[in-house]
Amino acid sequence: MENHRTDVGRRVALRREQLGLDRATVAERAGVAPEYLRYLEERPASPSHASLTRVARALDTTVAELSGAPRPTGGAPPEVSHKDGLRALDEATCWDLLAGHSVGRVAVATPGGPAIVPVTYALDDHTVIYRTAPKASPSFLPEAEELAFEVDHLDEAQRLGWSVLVVGHARRVTEPAEIAALPEPWAGGQRDVWIRLEPERVTGRRVTLT
Repeated sequence: MENHRTDVGRRVALRREQLGLDRATVAERAGVAPEYLRYLEERPASPSHASLTRVARALDTTVAELSGAPRPTGGAPPEVSHKDGLRALDEATCWDLLAGHSVGRVAVATPGGPAIVPVTYALDDHTVIYRTAPKASPSFLPEAEELAFEVDHLDEAQRLGWSVLVVGHARRVTEPAEIAALPEPWAGGQRDVWIRLEPERVTGRRVTLT
């Protein structure tokens, strides 16, 4: 099957695996049959724009990214080149990239040792908001230390990627009025602990694999 897959199929399968979702879950979210999603991932399918839009929304991404289209820049790219294949992103571009995604990772110290764990997040006035369960790894916050949060994206078909790192101090949000005003990350379930990360450093890199 692998030899018959298109770039779109590879990206759909890769994005689904990054989110840890099975085909049945993505198909239900997109309103398509699981058999169609399997065909899209494994065979040289030519999906309609409407169908691919539904799949992209279910995978929390865009049709452009699934299709491998370049992201519009609206002018000269606000990047500083350091060496071939690696560019530093300015802070405004980093926030734009963060705004276009909703799954990242936090580095935390747990009772079992250091861990890097995925979280769904939202942005609120240039702060990062994520919700977790009381005893889950993302709820362990460093005392008087900085917390690192990262979001990245890699298009293996186009061999392009980027990574954004947010470092700052995080705190639990406990005031009901503040919680009520927060944008809610899409992950549901029993996640009653709200964390707000106040950034002190926001850096990013764009890489071209050779």
